[in-house]
Amino acid sequence: MTQVPENIFRKYDIRGVAVGDDAQLTAEVAELVGKAFGTYSRHELNLEQMFVGGDNRASTPVLKNSMIKGLASTGLRVVDIGEVITPTTYFASASAGRPSGGVMITGSHLTTEYNGIKMAYGKLALAGEQIQDLLKLILNDNFEEGTGEVAEDFDMINRHMETIKGMVDLGKRKLKVVVDAGNGISGSYVPPVLSELGVEVICLYCESDGSYPNHLPNPEDPEMTKDLEAKVKETGADFGIGFDGDADRCGLIDDHGHHVSADRLIAMLARDMLTRHPGSKIVYDVKASQLLDDIIVQAGGEPIMWKSGHSLMKQKMNEVGALLGGEVSGHIFIGEDYYGFDDAPLVALKTVEILSKTDESLSEILEKMPSMLATPEIILSAPDDVKFNIISKAKEKLEQEYKVIDVDGARVQFPNGWGLVRASNTQPAITMRFEARTNEQLVEYMKKFHELLDDFPQVNLEKLDKQIDAYSN
Repeated sequence: MTQVPENIFRKYDIRGVAVGDDAQLTAEVAELVGKAFGTYSRHELNLEQMFVGGDNRASTPVLKNSMIKGLASTGLRVVDIGEVITPTTYFASASAGRPSGGVMITGSHLTTEYNGIKMAYGKLALAGEQIQDLLKLILNDNFEEGTGEVAEDFDMINRHMETIKGMVDLGKRKLKVVVDAGNGISGSYVPPVLSELGVEVICLYCESDGSYPNHLPNPEDPEMTKDLEAKVKETGADFGIGFDGDADRCGLIDDHGHHVSADRLIAMLARDMLTRHPGSKIVYDVKASQLLDDIIVQAGGEPIMWKSGHSLMKQKMNEVGALLGGEVSGHIFIGEDYYGFDDAPLVALKTVEILSKTDESLSEILEKMPSMLATPEIILSAPDDVKFNIISKAKEKLEQEYKVIDVDGARVQFPNGWGLVRASNTQPAITMRFEARTNEQLVEYMKKFHELLDDFPQVNLEKLDKQIDAYSN
């Protein structure tokens, strides 16, 4: 039986340390995953070819080459699309004229010792049992054998950018936008598209550098958006947008330099889309505000709460025929005249389109929405081998006192808000979020969950303590 670190096979991707003596995601493991995905693609998905791209991390080229070798060894045609963003790999998979899949080598927003593998077929992405099926093929050394053609198509990202540029029709208002690419690949491609559309672009960290010398590219972490916030205020920009390392997520900063939660961005996109498609379904994750549900209903749409995770969200959208979906993490999925995968550059263009057709500022649009106080996503370190068990036990305790929504983790509806605790599927962590009408209620709900987790010394509660302190003062 072939041995691989099984814990890196996660719910919707494969992710682990890729650098140093303790590396889990090695070239050998990447080749085995390629063999497994190639075998699975031929037998279960009936695919004929596979597109492979990678981000700009130092560990990516070796992993990408090993992946290509593994895929080709199963007889599958493989197309190397070069150094790209994740949505380009999804675009290649979804738009090909023959049954195709995609593999992206990326560590996304994680620290540089990490890397990962995201896998797609058509417009969907592998998740759950599908990824475990790959692990079983590896453990049983059960691979298809063949000699697949290996080709190159380094123009794919340019065709992707041209496609999304053609999906927007800007109004007369000229906009100024700050783009923080966090030194990811998006900085090389998104600003030119915006400029070609007539937007004045101010770049922050748009130079490609996989060591991420300025900050980790994570636009939903307030610590990582301080420079973007300052630059928006300094330049009087209409808004700022930050991309994560592989540009399948984005985060907005309004014209006052304030972070815009992803669920409010989803609400704005939903209102716009529903003017063209009244009654449409919109999927959002369990971490989203109750107000998102309310706004969708008021705008004439049908809200559907679902599990967090980009693969799971895409599958649900496809199942119910939704034209829009989104997560608090910043993954937003546009299915209107598009494929429904998470394409942050397209989300940026749609935001520009909406603002270009109104005299209102982004902050004015958001101020007119109903509001509650909400914490950011609170990420608490917890070991992978115990985090799901902790959530299960926490859920049992909560159910003794409250009604619990268990679509993903445990979400408790309080009289004036809600609290959520769930296991992260991308890192050794437990994630939490809270919403309430007053600071006092928010602190009360956080303290209830704090007491719940006091029984589990494996969980680092420091970030929860900081949020409690912040809302107590």
